Amino acid sequence: MAWLEYLLPLIFLFPLVATAVIVVGLRNLHDARVSSPFDAHRLREPGQSLRDRLDRAFASLFLNGALGPIITLVPLVYGMGRMIFARQQNWLEWGIYGALSTLLVLVFCLRLIRDFQRIRRLKLGLACELAVGQELARLIRPEAHPYYVFHDVPGAGDDTLDHVAVTPHGVFAIETRARTPAVLPSGEERNVVVVESERLRFPGWKERRPLRETRRAVRWLASWLEREVGQAVPVQGVLALPGWHIEDATAASDLLVVSGEDLADQLPQRHPGELDAATHDAVIRALRQRIATTALNRTPQS
Repeated sequence: MAWLEYLLPLIFLFPLVATAVIVVGLRNLHDARVSSPFDAHRLREPGQSLRDRLDRAFASLFLNGALGPIITLVPLVYGMGRMIFARQQNWLEWGIYGALSTLLVLVFCLRLIRDFQRIRRLKLGLACELAVGQELARLIRPEAHPYYVFHDVPGAGDDTLDHVAVTPHGVFAIETRARTPAVLPSGEERNVVVVESERLRFPGWKERRPLRETRRAVRWLASWLEREVGQAVPVQGVLALPGWHIEDATAASDLLVVSGEDLADQLPQRHPGELDAATHDAVIRALRQRIATTALNRTPQS
């Protein structure tokens, strides 16, 4: 029966399949998310959404790095089995097996390169968010300064506000963006960004999206707080570009564009509005409730 010549070589694939099943079962072994022992809510740190994305990127890198060699061996192992059971040798068929393995090698190499680049971008973004979060931590001195800082506040849909600072003089929606400075042939870095009303001029390119996204976050936060608190709450947008020198920082009149350094000293000098004690506390309660509720809803059910 000729069909047995194609069925019997599958026996040689069982060890590869078993190894692949083990690899897939271990893909979530590295999961850095932890829950509070007090209320079982997810603990959130500065850049938590980026940490979660970084975990997923490492899981993808693990799968592609571990499954890649296994999958690329499948055509070759099957072809070796065919050579044992086949009555006649068909070199065109063996060539197809080799070409298929080569194609799979190229595919997984590209996937590994993509994962490496994604991880590098996420690490840069996380480093910038941690730097800004560390700077904002200087605001938290309850006895002398009634400031409260939230990290990774869930916004509209799947959006996340990087940081929200509640002060007696208004609420600040702080977005962090990571950009790699341009490097001259001499090795000198060009890290000066010029702020315009609708765009940022980096050395060699221009961007509108960071300003647009920060304004969108401000509009959503102001609208949401007004619904939750029952009155208009002054909200100021802040765009932080860690590692960059800012020129014409006041060009975007409705936003504050900063490098992130000395941010804790700059925010108290900004007065988008005044919050009385009752409104100040109501804003904090609303933000805490939103973070807790969203984290509970996103927790996968066992």
